[in-house]
Amino acid sequence: MVKAIIFDLDDTLLNDKRSINEAFKATCQLANEKCDIDPELLEKIVREYARELYATYPTYDFIKKIGINAFEGLWGTFDDSGEEFQRLHHIVPLYQLAVWKKGLLSMGIEDENFALTLANSFSANRKKFNQVFDDTYEVLDELIGNYPLFMLTNGAPSLQKTKLALTPKLQSYFDKIFISGEFGIGKPDSSIFNHVLENIGLQIEDAMMVGDNLNTDILGANRIGMKNVWINREGVEATEILPTYEIKELKELVSLVK
Repeated sequence: MVKAIIFDLDDTLLNDKRSINEAFKATCQLANEKCDIDPELLEKIVREYARELYATYPTYDFIKKIGINAFEGLWGTFDDSGEEFQRLHHIVPLYQLAVWKKGLLSMGIEDENFALTLANSFSANRKKFNQVFDDTYEVLDELIGNYPLFMLTNGAPSLQKTKLALTPKLQSYFDKIFISGEFGIGKPDSSIFNHVLENIGLQIEDAMMVGDNLNTDILGANRIGMKNVWINREGVEATEILPTYEIKELKELVSLVK
């Protein structure tokens, strides 16, 4: 019998993918208004270069271990404690500027000051468009009276706490929130799942993990034998990593748990 539910944050409760899309759209539209360039092409170039450049920095192994993606690097500050986070904190402003500078150069525009404007605009727009899924609060309202709710999210503490501060209602549902950057390694590593269980005083069979990512949420839960629910909103076929349960929308979780 499930005694507690552990939720992922990004693209499980918080629609991070849509928020990033909206931030790109608004920022590239700003570039279009000033420079009369194709905003969709600029976005494509920036996205591709962001991933490429992100992997070249000496912090890449660390950010993979914690679980911080290239687009989070485009708006995070990473002013967290610890040597690796401090290295990232100093690199990230250069990364953010370089990505937008490269995007403009690819469109025939050499303007470092405007590249900086776009970098700052992307960060502001990502915060502006911080959005939860339509059924997030409905589901949490149904569950909160019956189960203790916990959150296990990959990422930098500063960035994940910013996301939660932008949606204060969301964090109010959770008894405790665990962030990989505070622990030192992220999902799917077994140690962070065991850390959560030890901290909340439950056995593996007492908890259920709910998340959208097969490679982190579901794989990590599988590794320790924890029941899990995969939210497969995009209708992807699971092959090698198989969840305990699969749902298409978060609101299906309520009847599944009951």
